[in-house]
Amino acid sequence: MDLEAVRTFVTVAGAGQFQKAATDLSITQQAVSKRVAALERDLGVRLFTRTPRGADLTIDGQAFLPHARELLRVAERAVTSVRAGRRPLRVDVINSRGAASGLMRGFHRAHPGIDLDVVMLFDIETAVAALRSGSIDASFRAVAAPGRPLPEDIDAVRAVDEPLQLLTGPDHALADARSLTVAQLTGHRIWMPGLAPGTEWSAYYDDLVAEFGLTIEATGPNFGSDALLDTIADTPALATFMGEHTRLIWPAGHGLRRIPVTGPTPVYPHALLSHRDNPHPALTTLRTHLATTTAAHDVPGTWTPAWTHPR
Repeated sequence: MDLEAVRTFVTVAGAGQFQKAATDLSITQQAVSKRVAALERDLGVRLFTRTPRGADLTIDGQAFLPHARELLRVAERAVTSVRAGRRPLRVDVINSRGAASGLMRGFHRAHPGIDLDVVMLFDIETAVAALRSGSIDASFRAVAAPGRPLPEDIDAVRAVDEPLQLLTGPDHALADARSLTVAQLTGHRIWMPGLAPGTEWSAYYDDLVAEFGLTIEATGPNFGSDALLDTIADTPALATFMGEHTRLIWPAGHGLRRIPVTGPTPVYPHALLSHRDNPHPALTTLRTHLATTTAAHDVPGTWTPAWTHPR
């Protein structure tokens, strides 16, 4: 169905005259008549009856009018959804409690006029495919895993380096420490059941283990953060790593401790990935916001695997 013919029909219905509708649409009266006639042929009904005063809707025309108006509204919404600057910026933050989610909340507070859609994708391959298809505009990731470089059409900008902390229960041997060196973690069991093989965060922790001789266990099912916190609180032999910016709430009776790690401080480097040809103007605003509100990267006394550095 020709939307211009539908628009012309609605204009004639509102004007009550073909000539006035032609003036409103800045076309000739003959063009108005041709469009309405074509629409009538498509529908197989007459939409107007000509009268000395102009044009009156037939019964079929009256029945079609509300649907025609809705067709035009849907078409406008469809165009608006992809028009530069009008479509919401779609950003993948991996999960709702991590550093990336916090960064986007800060961006939204600083730029409330920019519409956002926040999504949570799992692995980096899914995120990159979504960036290349245009279904998302940006994704927060640790760039890529070793041996799997980003495609040439995907840009990566370092966003924030998140220091790791050790999370323990109240009866853990290290629970009373104000801070810990990486060397002091050697020999202690660090339990992280969410380390799915093949993910960029699993690759990060593999390198951390290799570099510092730590013991990280990923055994057992991953029942989510609440179950992890329950286990850490009740098991003196276990601890886990937690990002400094990760927002978690646990019952007061758990008595959990978040202990900074130093000498060096392992940091998880979140980067913002986007497609090189993505024209959404809010992407530039987001990159500028991150550059001006987050700390410097690769500062002395911190550690991160070399493969996580954006090219």
